[in-house]
Amino acid sequence: MAKFVYDDVSVTVNSVDLSDHVQSVTLSADVTEVDVTAMSDTWDQSLAGRKKVSGSITFYQDFSASSVDATIWPLIGTTTTITLRATSDAVGATNPDYDITNTVITSYGSINGGTYGDAAMTTVNFSGGTLAPATS
Repeated sequence: MAKFVYDDVSVTVNSVDLSDHVQSVTLSADVTEVDVTAMSDTWDQSLAGRKKVSGSITFYQDFSASSVDATIWPLIGTTTTITLRATSDAVGATNPDYDITNTVITSYGSINGGTYGDAAMTTVNFSGGTLAPATS
């Protein structure tokens, strides 16, 4: 896949495909920096520590059965699986599946903003678990 525009992101939460409600998505994989600088070192020295995955998904809110609220609300504070893909095309080397297992839904704003005339939006934040990109 060459350069492209995000217009077909695939998002599945707890085996429920919510792709048609996604406004934006962010996924971050970070590594803790462990300082191992000794007294004789003239430069700071670091090693890679533990890895951590986190992210957020902003949805157009929907309170219908089997939609956004019905899927996310029961998961607050529990572990679940989230799968993200750049497009809904088949999984492959140019369109990997990012499976985040045992991630915790850390926050969910079932009613976000609620300003008159605005689209009903909600943001879900998740953190921790295991990130495993798959290309097949």
